[in-house]
Amino acid sequence: MFHGNVSLEIAQGLKTLQGRIEKAKIPASKLDETLNIATWNIREFGKKRRTKAALHYIAEIIGQFDLVAIVELRDNLADLQQILPILGPYWDAIYSDAILDFGGNRERVCYVYDQRAVTFNGLAAEASPPRKKRGKEYLPETSWWRAPYVASFKSGNFDFLAFTTHVRWGDDNSKRQEEIQGLANWIYAKMNEPNGEDKDIIVMGDFNIPNRNDPMFKALTSRGLKLPAALIADEFGSNLARDKRYDQILHSPRIPENFANAGGVLDFYCEDHKPLFPDLDKAQFTYQLSDHLPMWMQIKTDIDGFVLDQLIQRKRSGS
Repeated sequence: MFHGNVSLEIAQGLKTLQGRIEKAKIPASKLDETLNIATWNIREFGKKRRTKAALHYIAEIIGQFDLVAIVELRDNLADLQQILPILGPYWDAIYSDAILDFGGNRERVCYVYDQRAVTFNGLAAEASPPRKKRGKEYLPETSWWRAPYVASFKSGNFDFLAFTTHVRWGDDNSKRQEEIQGLANWIYAKMNEPNGEDKDIIVMGDFNIPNRNDPMFKALTSRGLKLPAALIADEFGSNLARDKRYDQILHSPRIPENFANAGGVLDFYCEDHKPLFPDLDKAQFTYQLSDHLPMWMQIKTDIDGFVLDQLIQRKRSGS
């Protein structure tokens, strides 16, 4: 981390933040063996310029992981471009185009990643709803307010697709559930494409689902997506009060043992924002850091044994 010659106030805030990070007990990743990933809704990131303190705090939080899927990044990338140098020269970002209408909220999806641990594998695209032929035209069957962003990555011997979205907002739960079901169907179809880039898909983002008993969560998992074992516990709320599970990390369980390690949320708030921003009220604080906490998990990326088992099975079956 390259915080440089920061002020006394920022240095003290960083020390407080580091103490809160330690409480999350995020294990260090090991090159070619494990990968730490996270998803984080950074509130209106880029709409209003963050303070210098906020930029250093956000960089400190992102730097705890190897790959972070960010939602609510706005069309203005100035703050993101200031955070990358703080993270250091090995860090890079891939992001979608902004959706400028009211439903899109001028938002992007962004992957920020440490190239020493994970590399971009070539595919980056917005996911589009399936199309049907209507007359002479091929038109989407439905619409998603904010297109999910899909990118391929490789860590060790593990190739995977990251699928990140920010599901529609508003008070119409039936329409939100319909959108979530469409996303689940799209992911299922992607997993079963004979020429797809990879069968391992990690699904992340803000789904605006309050808890795992909600019909919207059942829609999300209706086509085979699973919660990693480390994130099944109910106490992993991702809002500041820790009582709502808006954010999710799920996976296609092709190698379920890869996703059964450590996971949780990083609570930078700890019910008191004043040590970080003594002059702000709580609402103002959420626009400097966020009203969401990062959700994270660790993945095993050394899959040699699994690959060899598959090869042996194919040889024995004569295929």
